[in-house]
Amino acid sequence: MPKKQGKKFVDAQKQVDTSRNYPAGEALELVQKVAPANFDETVEVAVRLGVDPRKADQQIRGAVVLPHGTGKTKRVLVFAKGEKAKEAEDAGADIIGEEDLVNRIQQGWLDFDVVVATPDMMAQVGKLGRVLGPRGLMPNPKTGTVTMDVAQAVNEIKAGKVEYRVEKAGNIHVPIGKVSFDAQQLNENLNTVIDTLVKAKPSAAKGVYMRNISVASSMGPGVKVSTSGINV
Repeated sequence: MPKKQGKKFVDAQKQVDTSRNYPAGEALELVQKVAPANFDETVEVAVRLGVDPRKADQQIRGAVVLPHGTGKTKRVLVFAKGEKAKEAEDAGADIIGEEDLVNRIQQGWLDFDVVVATPDMMAQVGKLGRVLGPRGLMPNPKTGTVTMDVAQAVNEIKAGKVEYRVEKAGNIHVPIGKVSFDAQQLNENLNTVIDTLVKAKPSAAKGVYMRNISVASSMGPGVKVSTSGINV
């Protein structure tokens, strides 16, 4: 049986013209207007790209710092030792450690949002692949979370760095802020994500690259965004 939708969602959905591709600013204002929950919902952009993620030369993964952040302060765990551990602490990392943290995580502790590691710690962190991997928490050089510059990594994450990764169907989902943001902040965050994805277009991708864009709040309906003016 299909899941029954709540009255607030149905009422919100009625205010969205599903046959229309809205200009980005208008789409975001509508998302804010119809957000049905009584908490500050996250606003997310979903992009369908014309790529085949099964092919190694068409996989897209990276990270981008949003100009206005995400509205959420992330708890950053750093695997580092010695001077690099001190740098992470000075930059505001929430948890710092070595093998001791590996053991805690293996025992089920997951009270953090992002993991950063220096390259020399990856032999230890690699033991956590089965735990961190499925949760999207495994440090990766492509997203800047395996690095010797731990201070920069922590600062960027705290400033609103978000990761993106293409899924099997060619979709990418990225949070771009909160319903409580003003529309211009959401618009600038959205434009930053879209510009980043345009620059990440693989040379092997054929045909239309930016197929569909939609925005939605956590509990609200999707609003389609016009791709007019995006030259890919």
